[in-house]
Amino acid sequence: MCGIAGVLSWKGPARPKMLHKMKNRLTHRGPDSQGIYLQGPVGLVHTRLSIIDVSGGSQPIISSSGRQALVANGEIYNFKEVRERLELKGRAFISHSDSEVILQAYLEYGLDFLRHLAGMFAFAIWDGERNSLILARDRLGIKPLYYLVGRDFFLFASEKKALLPFLAGEPEIRPEALFETLQYQFLTGEKTLVQGINRLPPAEMLIVYLHRRLERRRYWSPATLRPRRLGFEEARDQFDLLFEEVFVQHLRCEVPLGVFLSGGLDSAVILACLRTLKAGPVRAFTVVYPQDPGVDEFARARWVARHLGASLIPVRLHPEDIWPHLPRLVWALDEFMWDPACVPTFFLAHTAQKHHLKVVYTGEGGDEVFAGYGRYRKGFFLRFLRSVARVSYRGRGHWPPLWQEKVFGHPLKAAVCQPPFRWLWAKSPRSWGFVTRAQYVDIQTELADDLLVKVDRMLMGHGLEGRVPFLDHRVVEFGLCLPSYLKVGPHQGKVFLRRWAEALLPRDYLWSKKKGFHVPLDRWLKGPIISGLQKTLPHNRALRNWFDPGGLRELLTFQEGRGGLGGLIWSLIVFALWHRIFIEEKGEPPGSREDFLDFMA
Repeated sequence: MCGIAGVLSWKGPARPKMLHKMKNRLTHRGPDSQGIYLQGPVGLVHTRLSIIDVSGGSQPIISSSGRQALVANGEIYNFKEVRERLELKGRAFISHSDSEVILQAYLEYGLDFLRHLAGMFAFAIWDGERNSLILARDRLGIKPLYYLVGRDFFLFASEKKALLPFLAGEPEIRPEALFETLQYQFLTGEKTLVQGINRLPPAEMLIVYLHRRLERRRYWSPATLRPRRLGFEEARDQFDLLFEEVFVQHLRCEVPLGVFLSGGLDSAVILACLRTLKAGPVRAFTVVYPQDPGVDEFARARWVARHLGASLIPVRLHPEDIWPHLPRLVWALDEFMWDPACVPTFFLAHTAQKHHLKVVYTGEGGDEVFAGYGRYRKGFFLRFLRSVARVSYRGRGHWPPLWQEKVFGHPLKAAVCQPPFRWLWAKSPRSWGFVTRAQYVDIQTELADDLLVKVDRMLMGHGLEGRVPFLDHRVVEFGLCLPSYLKVGPHQGKVFLRRWAEALLPRDYLWSKKKGFHVPLDRWLKGPIISGLQKTLPHNRALRNWFDPGGLRELLTFQEGRGGLGGLIWSLIVFALWHRIFIEEKGEPPGSREDFLDFMA
């Protein structure tokens, strides 16, 4: 894991001052070392978190001719296999780093090189022979990459905060993007909330030429997959071989590792595979809400950790411990998204860092790849229909129309947009069944733009690498192509994964009802904290620009009395903090323990 950034100047040589400013905004992603490449119009920046080839593997990596240079973030899990093939073709390597295979594969295969790589990555290659800068992002969007097209330069970076100082004017918010984020907790697509800053979509390559031309290429799409007809036994045998190969490759690292254990199926399977395929102890971390014991799954996490012989480290969250860290959490998040699960993930990462870990495994992707969400079970009852073209998917947002009318200001009301899921649903192959189409939509939206943002930013904010074996593209392709009867049943999803995991875990555990990763926001946002918010939120500069102060007061009064609006208030808190940090202060980091009410005032 690392941070990368760079500039391609269209007017004179690249300026070192720009590179150093971007580097300083990314040191949390790579605290071990930093490197800069500066050659004529191009400059590349790398901040390193050492995972593989700890003693070597520094970046930028320069080709033997000196004409090409690479900076990369992430891991190429099949780097040993790719390296062996390249060496047989005569390619000479200067390190044992997984990142070097990216550059060597490009030199050998040209722009077709990405199909040879399996991993999570975002990288940039400067090719001085072709005067082009090549950016690419992994197939699922596990690693982030943003860019800014200026009048005299092209900039890119792992996080938006490294680009904000170089906007032509003050940062401006796109109203339709703010409306979408408030409704769905996250923003989909290429454009960000800040006008002028874009993110490279997953599975895309962007080629930027010195003469200012930009060319985009998509190198992978789940829409090309076709469902397969196979029975459970055949699928099980194939997945046995596939997942062992994938998991062994994901275990390649030279540093201590752990796992985030929720108590659910996905993280339990990851822990079971770690205990099976890795020698030595494994530390597991789980969240506990001492004041809300019915919310967490500590009892299940403790049971599965004991069953698998792992050391379990509980992370106890009290609301009074959370508020001082909130500005720093929002700064680490970089995007405005208000998924409450960012809070426990932040504190899990904080604790793992204290235990001197550098790599943590999570179960992200299990629900999307193997159809675990309750909403997928609609497909069980539609499975006899010849076509599901008229079936809609995920149209409702979080803000009810009544509270939109009361709280949203005129700019937000004018920015109402269609649910982003609808056009992706229409774009998905009509030959697919409901479940596969729903998986496709979720993989392209909530997974890429919410869950993976949460994991990357919360962990990298603590100098941790997060690995997600279920999101290796080979596993994703396998899961999407399963027949529907191996995905959902009348009462539960993830039918195949549950049956397959019976070789690892007891049936009673695997087939118990899913509880989910809940955060007790509504209880946290009661009592004295509401009094403080009533004095602060209606007067906040950002909120007054976008929301009605009277509506804000009514919302807070309702929460103080009847409750049930904690999620809506949380979205306002996060937006107010985000606006202060990224719009008013252009990404400058807050103090490590700021009073969030004072910070919003």
